[in-house]
Amino acid sequence: MSANEAWIFRLKAAQRDLIEACGGVERAGNKTGYGKSTVGRWFDGADPTTMPLAAVRTLEIDCNQPIVTAVMAEATGRRLTDPDLERAAEVSVMQSHAEVMRQMAELANGMAMAIADGKVTPAEATRVDRIASDIQSATNDLRSAFASIKAKGGIAAALRIVGDE
Repeated sequence: MSANEAWIFRLKAAQRDLIEACGGVERAGNKTGYGKSTVGRWFDGADPTTMPLAAVRTLEIDCNQPIVTAVMAEATGRRLTDPDLERAAEVSVMQSHAEVMRQMAELANGMAMAIADGKVTPAEATRVDRIASDIQSATNDLRSAFASIKAKGGIAAALRIVGDE
């Protein structure tokens, strides 16, 4: 498999995530003006059809997440930044860390299930890829929290014992 083919699989996974974030195939079709069958092809990881940029932009604005744009940036060795550091300040480092750990455990379980028979099917790969996408989101939240802390010059750790008033 060439690097371009691998990138197409990553792009198709991002398209699927974007369509899901916008409420599914039917709603994404209504937002973009494309038919359900066209959006279904964008959603289908086995179909090579990719979304036009206008549809990507429309859906990313709708869900307020640059899901496909981020993948396109990654393909050129770039990364998008979140201009809203105040949002990052709201994210608890401990909660973000716990979510990353929970997602990692889910990934370990998904991988164990996928490789148990010595073969990974396309359906298993898709399932594990969805988990990896969730991990990426959780990791981004954790990184945003740390970026906010660095921008503020550090913060006091607000750790306490549960039940300790």
